[in-house]
Amino acid sequence: MSQTPSTPSPKAGGQTPNVFSRFMRATEIDPRMLGMVAALMLIWVGFHVFSMDGGAGTFLTPRNLWNLSVQTASVGIMATGMVLVIITRHIDLSVGSILGLCAVVMGVLQTQILPEFMGLGHPLLWVVAALLGMLTGAIIGALQGAIIAFGNVPAFIVTLGGLLVWRGVAYLMTSGKTISPLDPTFTLLGGGPNGAVGATGSWIVGVIACIGIIWMLIHGRQQRRAFEFPLRPKWAEYVLGLMGCGVVIGTVLLVNAYPWPRGIIRRYAEANNIEIPAEGLFISHGFALPVLILAGVTIVMTIMMTRTRFGRYVFAIGGNPDAAALAGINTRWMTVKIFALMGFLCGLSAVVASARLNSATNSLGTLDELYVIAAAVIGGTSLAGGVGTIYGAVLGAFVMQSLQAGMVLVGFDSAMQQIVVGLVLVVAVYLDTLYRRNLK
Repeated sequence: MSQTPSTPSPKAGGQTPNVFSRFMRATEIDPRMLGMVAALMLIWVGFHVFSMDGGAGTFLTPRNLWNLSVQTASVGIMATGMVLVIITRHIDLSVGSILGLCAVVMGVLQTQILPEFMGLGHPLLWVVAALLGMLTGAIIGALQGAIIAFGNVPAFIVTLGGLLVWRGVAYLMTSGKTISPLDPTFTLLGGGPNGAVGATGSWIVGVIACIGIIWMLIHGRQQRRAFEFPLRPKWAEYVLGLMGCGVVIGTVLLVNAYPWPRGIIRRYAEANNIEIPAEGLFISHGFALPVLILAGVTIVMTIMMTRTRFGRYVFAIGGNPDAAALAGINTRWMTVKIFALMGFLCGLSAVVASARLNSATNSLGTLDELYVIAAAVIGGTSLAGGVGTIYGAVLGAFVMQSLQAGMVLVGFDSAMQQIVVGLVLVVAVYLDTLYRRNLK
């Protein structure tokens, strides 16, 4: 059986699809993702215009966008796990409290417990603390998942109780005190001038990403041919490759355009006996470590959801839980594993959040559950279950953080920020309802 490129068929009544429709069909770009990207660009341009005060705007600058990416990392990491929870028709309201508890656990371990056994300043102290913090999150998630699966208690109630319980446990562990400072190496995971890979490292990451994009296109075409699936036109493959690599290269140029602050450069030059020239010394931040962590989590979670049996089971349970059980899927054990994974990602997010602040407090992650759920829903994850993408949730996290950062930049108070976030969440669910209605 020979393979031919897939071509759009004429519509009923002899009408031929327009150029945009043919392009979308040939490239197989998700229209919802394209809509999210357009919305994100509109938000960025809008806040850039509103931030103009007798001069250039301050939103679309390397400094602001670099900081925006770092601020998004924590919510984005948890949003990738929330996709699985919502796909399987559950909800997790405890993610912010779990983050706060995991951060407190890591802080107490670094400052009070582990130094007694490993010695103060041990190079692996922060590694052990981080691993135990993420393990704490996984155990909490598994416990909640077990109550939901085997106790038949609704996830809403279990995680609502967890929201209160784990925040209270974090408070009891510290008596409400802030734990600071944390291990210097640990704090690099939160970003900052020293918590970034620099210009050269960013170009290495960019080259690897471009090679990965090209490999995926070639491998995907080979797989389609091997299983006798319709092939995309070659021009569509080239367009996708150019678009993907163009976004990567543009991002590298952006993060490399943000230099270290002058004071940090001065101290760096003095410590390394470097003479600062008259025009100044330019040292790029490059990609921040939290952003690379988010990118790694996104890739791993996407592969898991699209290339593994676990991912297929998640979608099967979300599509029809009863049919999935009749097909032999252990839906209860899957629920435990999904919530354990959600808890683990909360622990990883706690690493990024506490490292960025160089402190741990029981209030860390307050209201993050709102932003995480909103990010997943805005990213196309249906509250009815069975539908969702990892990259969509990450884009949704960027939308939410862009709204929050933009409102702060133009001077909105906290009350107005909460109003806007709430309205955006309701509109996102309404649009999802309309989208599913049109598919029927």
